[in-house]
Amino acid sequence: MLMSVAQAVCCGKDDAEVRRRAAAIGADPDELRASGLAGTPAEVADKVGAFAGAGAERIYLQVLDLSDLDHLELIASRVMPQV
Repeated sequence: MLMSVAQAVCCGKDDAEVRRRAAAIGADPDELRASGLAGTPAEVADKVGAFAGAGAERIYLQVLDLSDLDHLELIASRVMPQV
């Protein structure tokens, strides 16, 4: 059986960028860090790794602000190479 997970992602180079992106989607950054994929690229990659360690074979990153192309670039260049 294939196990997959879908999580909202909110990644930033630093805490201020994470908070700015969370505000743009109407979310609390601390709640996102606790229950979603939020934080620096290293933090997000670690959380993805934790899901893999729990048996997830596929993870869907839910990017909620599709107008923030820099967010997508950050995920592609700094998170994905780590996972």
